[in-house]
Amino acid sequence: MSLDAQYDPDNIFAKIIRGDIPSVKIYETDSILAFMDVFPQSEGHCLVIHKQATATNLFDVDSRDLATLMAAVQKLARVVRDSLAPDGIRIAQFNGAPAGQTVYHLHFHIIPVYEDRDLGAHASGRPADTQGLEKTAAKIRTAL
Repeated sequence: MSLDAQYDPDNIFAKIIRGDIPSVKIYETDSILAFMDVFPQSEGHCLVIHKQATATNLFDVDSRDLATLMAAVQKLARVVRDSLAPDGIRIAQFNGAPAGQTVYHLHFHIIPVYEDRDLGAHASGRPADTQGLEKTAAKIRTAL
């Protein structure tokens, strides 16, 4: 998909926002939703999206929506750090298929990194067990 693609209101994240598809939610406001990645690269890997912005990537988002989104990313990264005690945290955002983007709704990954564990591959493998995701999400939500 090119960098100037039109926003698809039926993308998987739009469906999650509407409640058409379930997700393991961590945090939600009128404009922000954070939830566990179903293909986690590590324990605590979560995604943060803007609920009203219809941007496919960083290049077509309104700067005010981006500011709101980035404030939420920072807040949630701190909570992930405090609740899961990783050795590091990777913040990732992809623009276009050649860069690794697989869902065309602007989103940020918060990926805890643990020195004694390898990271899984991005957007691959089998989906994680929902009960396991919920257990990790509960730890994160408790720290909010």
